[in-house]
This record gives sequence, structure tokens and C-alpha cells, in this order.
Amino acid sequence: MVGVKHLEDNLSQKTNISICFTQSQLEVFQLQAQIDSSTLLEEGRILYQTGRFAEAAELWQKAAQYYEEKSDSINQSLSLSYISLAYQELGEWQNAQTAITQSLSLITNNQQPITKNKLIFAQILNTQASLQLATGKAETALNTWKQAEKIYSEAGDETGILGSQINQAQALQTLGFYRRAQIILEEINKKLLTAPDSLLKVTGLRSLGVALQVVGDLEKSKAVLEKSLAIAQELDSSIDTSEILFSLGNTANALKKYEYGISLYQKAVEKATNPIVKIESQLNYLSLLVEIEHWRTVWLLLPQIQFQITTLLPSRAAVYAQVNLANITIDMRNTPSLRNSSLPIPNIKDISELLNRAIQQAKTIQDTRAESYAVGELGFLYEQTKEWEKAQKLTQEALNLAQSINADNISYRWQWQMGRILKHQGNLTGAVNVYTEAVKTLKSLRSDLVAINTDVQFSFRDSVEPVYRELVSLLLGANPSQANLEQARSAIESLQLAELDNFFREACLEGKSKSIEQVDSNAAVIYPIILPDRLGVILSLPGKPLVYYQTQLPQTEVDKILDQMLQSMNPAFSNKQRLRISQQIYDWLIKPVETKLTQSEIKTLVFVLDGGFRSLPMAALHDGKQYLVEKYSVAISQGLQLLEPRSLNRKHLKVLTGGITEARQGFSALPGVEVELKQIGTKVNSELLLNQDFTNKTLADQIKSVAFPIVHLATHGQFSSKAEETFLLTWNDRINVKDLDQILRTTDKSDREPIELLVLSACQTAVGDRRATLGLAGVAVRSGARSTLATLWSVRDQSTAELMTEFYRELSQTEVSKAEALRQSQLILLKQSKYQHPFFWAPFVLVGNWL
Repeated sequence: MVGVKHLEDNLSQKTNISICFTQSQLEVFQLQAQIDSSTLLEEGRILYQTGRFAEAAELWQKAAQYYEEKSDSINQSLSLSYISLAYQELGEWQNAQTAITQSLSLITNNQQPITKNKLIFAQILNTQASLQLATGKAETALNTWKQAEKIYSEAGDETGILGSQINQAQALQTLGFYRRAQIILEEINKKLLTAPDSLLKVTGLRSLGVALQVVGDLEKSKAVLEKSLAIAQELDSSIDTSEILFSLGNTANALKKYEYGISLYQKAVEKATNPIVKIESQLNYLSLLVEIEHWRTVWLLLPQIQFQITTLLPSRAAVYAQVNLANITIDMRNTPSLRNSSLPIPNIKDISELLNRAIQQAKTIQDTRAESYAVGELGFLYEQTKEWEKAQKLTQEALNLAQSINADNISYRWQWQMGRILKHQGNLTGAVNVYTEAVKTLKSLRSDLVAINTDVQFSFRDSVEPVYRELVSLLLGANPSQANLEQARSAIESLQLAELDNFFREACLEGKSKSIEQVDSNAAVIYPIILPDRLGVILSLPGKPLVYYQTQLPQTEVDKILDQMLQSMNPAFSNKQRLRISQQIYDWLIKPVETKLTQSEIKTLVFVLDGGFRSLPMAALHDGKQYLVEKYSVAISQGLQLLEPRSLNRKHLKVLTGGITEARQGFSALPGVEVELKQIGTKVNSELLLNQDFTNKTLADQIKSVAFPIVHLATHGQFSSKAEETFLLTWNDRINVKDLDQILRTTDKSDREPIELLVLSACQTAVGDRRATLGLAGVAVRSGARSTLATLWSVRDQSTAELMTEFYRELSQTEVSKAEALRQSQLILLKQSKYQHPFFWAPFVLVGNWL
């Protein structure tokens, strides 16, 4: 469900940047108001703050003309910067650019020194930076905000400095520089916490808390917002605490602390003096109640909100409130527990009237963006009621409105909606075309999609992933053509990249398509694709057309069997059942193309895995006679787009090994690690960092001083679907997945090659996390290594040491690929009675380049 505060740009950062940015605007607005509160500028400010942007722009145009007649270029330039702000809100980018260009020209060409008008000049730069960011020029925006910060510093304006710094952090986030953004935010936090308590500190902490919410640091966001609230209450001033309570409620909701979130929203409603803040808080409270299915409380609150919405004057916020209420009530209609209760169901006619009123208000205030949302939501309502012609007409209208203001983050939603409608009408060709456009739009939005916290603003799995999957499902209909298979494969690989971007909340990956024969003429790539009604599989063979085959089985049944196979990897599980399950999955993926694999003389199978398949060791699939690893080398890839086709140079094979044998930081001892690392040293040239010597600093220093093609870390670690919970343990610290590149990459020396192979021999996937292997993929990508060898679960020290020793012995052979070296080491264990169970040898998986 779309959160109220974030509906406008819930796939970009713009809403939250505007929060910080508006703080700086208000300083100049208030300064102007002190001069003459009856001016056109002040009247426009009031309209702007209430979301009536077109009317505000009209008044500010009159102000600009008035100041031009008076030859007052300073106030004329200020008026023009306000006009640019209003046009930005309306999505009229060319008009916004024209206004800010004129504004800057006037103030820089003014005969008075700019030093006399520092605050106004800084404000105009803020407006320019906001426009630059909104139009995709994040780096330019960053530099403009730096310039604004410098001017605010010269003027001694702490509010302006703070707003500029927070905006810089969010521009860095858009550029994918997550760490630099975090450093800025942490420095702001330190500065604010040591400053004396004041209203400025309250405002600064709230802006910081919202920014931390955006970048996904929810616990810190909660702490900062709680501090802001505490200081506001201590000062006992007339400050409106409702916005702090509202923001804190959103963070609590994202943390799934629902009871806390409910209490915060209730307090926000009680404290609100602004009717918009009050209604927004009530709507988020209502949305949360619907999510946790507290239906009786829902029906007590709903009539109050319905009445209060009718009292709101036309504004963007009023339109959004009505659209959000419609969205919540549609969700209520689709919730089985309410439908099965004795309580009433929201009426379609009432929802339709609500949305039609929102559309009329959006037209009245000439707000194209708000109108697109309202019209599109009405189209969604008719999609729900299967009134296809009405749904199609309204969705097309909403799409046209969004495209007229280049609002891609809205457009993709209506493209997706149109695709669903056309599919239900039987127009499959039209549906494929529109879905294809939606995927293209999503690709263009990559940095916006990932530069925000997934829980607070949008759910990747609910709002983005289905677009790719539904397109693939259409492409893989009856007898798909080669063109459709190519497009389906490309879409699945793009989804893999998007998932990793979403994992990191950074657009840090660039894919380049490669054919399998460019990589390895003896390898085949297998793409299992889990669809709602079937399991589809695409096979890519060198120099051959793509092959498609499928098994008609509901997704729930596929997921159930995959879960059973994972459970069967426990030695306590029945061998007979384990072999039956692994053979069933073998029959899905391998059996239909056994002959083709043999004819093409395939030696390596590369899997681009989907869903629950990612948690399974493909090497342990069984054909009824032998395991897959007994016939093929096996590797995992995020797709050929991320692969660099290059084999390991064996001439100067040198390994940096590191690990911990003792219990540390609440993790158990790993007594076999010392044996493992020393045995590796007998097979290849290696450098050892053990226990106290294995720290973040010593690891980074060693890698920077010596070129190690292989880094082998035998330490506790965890792979999770959340980046903040994916880490490796060092002696006195942890290496978070987002910091891996700083430690393992050697980009400071241009002549140095990246690490060829990262080995993690004691890590495991987080218990109970169905998507935990995203963390493994994240480590593989973030390390910068061309290949990563890791374990899906923790294995006993002795068997691990034996497998790793054999792996390095094989790897030292010049003719053996990394995948084949792993296969041979797994076979050594498989042939021993005490280790023949897949539990011991199967969890070791090679991710990335297998050559």
C-alpha cells in the first residue's frame, strides 16, 4: 500500500529532498514576509504551502512583473526562483528552467554586490539544484548545493547550511555514493547532538531523521526523530510536534513496530494544528490498521476521515489524501478476512465519487501530476470491477498526463496497469508491448528506484518485481518465438540486476549482454523461471537457438517442493525422500534436455536461479543414478550481463588467507580454521592473518600492499536479504557487505587487477530468510572479485578443510577451471563414506566467473 506522505514521488527522493529544501526556502519566505506580509510573494507562499502550485505561480508571475517595473532586480530574481519551484512541482520542467535561468542572470548581473544578498542568492541556488536533481543531473545538483552551503556559511545561516548538507547527502545517494551520503548524515547528526537545544535543532533533527529514513537507516532514523521530539517537548514551545510524530510513525511502521506506530499516529492526530498533517496521520494510521486487520477500529476511524476530507480546500495534498483513501478502501475490499466478516465492505460508488472529486480538484488547481494519480486510481478501481473499457480509457488518460510532464515514476505504473487490462481483454500483443515499455521505464528510473528505503516508500516485491515477471509470463506463452525467448531471458537478467540494486539501495551495477559462446563454448546456461501457474526453463547452448520447456505446476507447489529439498539436506532427513525430491527437481530442469547437453559436449552447467532455487545446491540434484556434480561442473551466475569472460592466471597464484579460531562477538569458536588455512599454505603460496591479526585494517593494508589474485576468509559471516544484516566477522569488528569494496578493491592503483576469487568458507545464509541468498549475490558483486566461492550453510571444520585443500590443489593445475576444481574437490568428499551426504559437499557454490 502506498504511504500517504510518499505517494507523490514514491519512486524517487524528491518528496524528502523537498522537505529539507523547504526549510531553507522558508527562511527567505519569512524574511520577505517581515518586510511586507501583504505582498504577492507572501500570498503565493501561502498558496504554495497548501499545494496550490499553479495559483502560486500565477501570483509570483505578477510579483515578478511588478518588481521588473520597479527596476528591483533582486526581488524580481527571488520571484522568478519561486516561480521555478512551482513549475517543478507541476512537472513543467522547461518553464522551471526558463524561470531559474532568468533569476540567476538577474542576481549575478545586479550592480549591487552579491554579498549583500547572500541569503537570496543561496536560495536561488537551492532552487536550481532541486531542478537539476529532478531532471537527472544529480552530480551538477550536488555541486550547486555545495556552492549554496558555502554562501550560507559566509552568511552564518545554520539552517541553510544544514538543509544544503542534507540535500547533498541525498544527491550522493542518487548517484550511488551511499557511503559518502552516510558520512555526511553522521557528521550532521554529531553536530546537532552537541549543539544547544533550540527550535533550529528540533527542525534539523527532524529533517535528518527523514533523510535517514530515506537511505534505509531506520534504527538511526528512529533515534534521531525521538531526540527531535524530546527536545521539542522540553522547550515547551508552540512548535507543532505533529510532523515529528508523523515521521516517527512512518519509521516505526517500516520497522514493523506496529503498536508503536499506531500510538505515534494517534498522537500526531491529537497534536496537529494543520488539517493536512492531521488527515495524513489519520490515513497512515488507517492504512496500518488495515494491514494488521483491526477491522472494528478501521470502521470507527473511516467515517471521521471521510468527513474531514470533504472539508479540505482544493490542493495537491487534498487530492493525494482522497487518492490514498480510495487506495486503502480498495485494499479493504480485496482483503478476505473483511469479506468473510459481518462488517460492511466499502462501496464502489463511494470510492468512485471520492476519486471523481479528486480529479475535479486537480483540474481546478491545474495540477497535472495530481490529476494523473487520481485518474489512474479510478482506472484501477474499474480494473478491480472488471469494467475493462472504462479502465482502459482512464488508464490511458492517466498515462498521457504523466508522460506530458515526463513523470516516468508515475508512467510505469499506468503502463503496468494498461498491460494487465489488455491481457484480461485477450489483447496479448498489446499487453506485451505495454509491459515492454514499463520495463524500459523502470530501467530509466534505476537510480531513483534504489536511492530510497524499500519499506518506507515502496515495496520492490509488490511494485517492481511483478512487472518483470508478468512480462516474462506473457512472452513465454504457447510456443514462444526465439525473439520472445531472447526478450524473456533479458528481462529475467534485468530483474536480477534490479534486485541487487534494491538490495544495496544503490544503482551500482552495469550489465553488458554477452553470448554464451563468448564466455565458454563448453558451458550451458539454465534459467529456471517461477511463474504463477508453471515453472518455465530457458536453456542457452553455445551457437544454438534458445530452448524452452516447462512444467505445469502452481507456484505454491513449486515453492513447497523447493523447501522440502532444502530441508532434506539435513543428514537427519530420510535419504530415500531426499533422493526422490532432488530427482523431481532434476526432472524439471535437466531431464528434458539431457540429450541436447550431451550432443553439445557440455562440461559446465551455469544456473541463473530464481526464487527458492537460489537457496538450493544444484550440484546435489540427482537423476536416479548419480548426482549432477558427478556429470558436470556447476556454477551460479546473476546473468551473463555481469560476467567478465576471463580465466584465472595460474603463473603467480598467491592467496591471502584470514580467519578466526576463537569465539568472538557472540559467535562460536572455529577450531578447524587454523588447520584449513595452514593446509592451503602447503598447496599454494599464501599469507596468513589469524585471530588478532585478522582485522579490517590489516586485511585492507595487505590487499593494498600486495597483489593477491585470491582472498580466502575462514570466518563467521551471514548472508541476508537485508544489506545491513549481511556481514563478515573480523577479530574486533564486522565487515558489512556495503564496505567490502573499500577493503577488497584495489582501484587506487590503476595497474592492479581486481581479485580473481574470493573464498568464504564458514559463512551461512540467515535462518528463516527465504531471500537470504541475495546477500551472497551481494557479497559476490560488492567484493569486486570475478568469482566468489561460498557456502549456503555452515559445514563441519574437518570436511571443509579437506575440501578446501583439495580445491587449491586442483586450482594450481593450469588446465582446470575454477568450476572444475570445485567439482573435483566435492567428488573427493562424496567418495568418502563419512562425507558422502550432500550436507558436507553440496553447500559450496561458485558464483560469477567459472573459468
